Amino acid sequence: MRDRDGDVLIVGLGPTGAVLAGLLGAHGVRVIVVERDLDIYPLPRAAHFDHEIMRVYQQLGVGEAVLEHARPAPAYEFRAADGTVLLRMDASSRTSPSGWATGYMFHQPGVERAVRTKLAHLPTVEIRLGARLEALRQDLEGVEALTVGPGGETRITARFAVGCDGASSRVRETLDVALEDFQFDEPWLVVDVRVLEPDRLPNVNLQLCDPARPTTCVLMGPGRHRWEFMLLDGETADQVLDDAFIQARLARWDCADAVVIERKAVYRFHGLLAERWRDGRILLAGDAAHQMPPFAGQGMCSGVRDAANLAWKLAAVVRGEADAALLDTYGPERAPHVRDYINLAIGMGRVVCALDPAVVAARDAAMTTRREAGAAPLTPAAPAPFGAGAAVMPSPGAGVLFPQPWGEDGGSMVRLDDVLGQGAWLIADLGCHAGRDVARVSGVKAWDLADVALDPFRAALRAWLDQHEAKGVLVRPDRYVFATGDPAVLMKAYADRLRPRTARARPTRDEGAVTRGGGGA
Repeated sequence: MRDRDGDVLIVGLGPTGAVLAGLLGAHGVRVIVVERDLDIYPLPRAAHFDHEIMRVYQQLGVGEAVLEHARPAPAYEFRAADGTVLLRMDASSRTSPSGWATGYMFHQPGVERAVRTKLAHLPTVEIRLGARLEALRQDLEGVEALTVGPGGETRITARFAVGCDGASSRVRETLDVALEDFQFDEPWLVVDVRVLEPDRLPNVNLQLCDPARPTTCVLMGPGRHRWEFMLLDGETADQVLDDAFIQARLARWDCADAVVIERKAVYRFHGLLAERWRDGRILLAGDAAHQMPPFAGQGMCSGVRDAANLAWKLAAVVRGEADAALLDTYGPERAPHVRDYINLAIGMGRVVCALDPAVVAARDAAMTTRREAGAAPLTPAAPAPFGAGAAVMPSPGAGVLFPQPWGEDGGSMVRLDDVLGQGAWLIADLGCHAGRDVARVSGVKAWDLADVALDPFRAALRAWLDQHEAKGVLVRPDRYVFATGDPAVLMKAYADRLRPRTARARPTRDEGAVTRGGGGA
């Protein structure tokens, strides 16, 4: 076991792979990341992430650095061809359970650089740039990868491997994993610009539901903007990438001298979902496991959620705190969430992409009637709680994201996650019975509501427990609720869910191994 090069091999250092490496490194797991490119892709791709992703960046310790490349998302409007507002979603008017803004528009290269800077300071994380995966195999004991880089061929051994290598994933290809096709396939021209005069561009995000040319116009990170133009029948990539074509599309915005084009590309917006997320010791995450249209702004978010869900489970298995079967909960938890977001994005896309005049007229009339009636706008809701069979115990509040209250301590603003730290939490009225009645569980920190450290958050935490009629709550390391109820019962149930009694009675070599680099959560 100790002769392996690492505990986890990650293929791909994009947003998903980098976050996964950071979270595993924070748990003391030995990580090797191979990335075929020598540097971060220098141009923006993803445009939006939500409060939950900002909370993950906070957990990584890069929240403030990320904010340098992001700004709170403005309102999001769907407009008819004549400019009539059909639908308005105002993110700034809603509260976030994480305490952060509901959503952010960002510059991807800057955010990726902030995360990689963090990785460089994690002693158990090794990054190998310019290394291309050639082959990957596994057996009952581990995985072995063959990579080719500047120094020639290299073999890497690890206990597990995760493919975070994008839409054309070599890892997924090696596993022969099929993709479910959601039958949405639309080519769009994407134009990114640096903004010289911000006041001359819209200050809201727009979907122009114009059958003559469906168009997206959104803010990006500070000083940047994006347009997306749907290709019409007969148009080719070469045609729409021509500078004259692009300038004609931008003419309606009267901004030729206010922007500098930074990137132009043609993408196919589609919905795909891997039929398997785990094959033995090899797992998939991010675009390797799913792809979706950008209309809901949840593509990169879903990959980061994959990383957060998988990291604590891999760490628990590597440290010998959990049976390897815990990894079987990864796909069943994440796939339904991703499916919901793919369907949401496609539904929004079908609204935007309608071209038939009769369909467009009916759509505009229905949406206008709904808006004038004061109906609440449709908004991207939080995914449904994790279902049966996942790493949760049925109880009120189980399987949902636990809120992060913010409070004031000594005149400074403090956040719950920063105070309680890494790992799982038990939060309850423990009192003097904490040591006697509540068993210790490796990786779980027990917090008494009377603890002075919880002073800034106590009212919010008690309100949450009262809402769920619970004596206590056990929060997983990814900040989703394992269960609510009696503290002693919660601790026992968590231990049993991670390592069932049958597994503890008959430990295998893999289940019982603790490799170098393991540490407390």
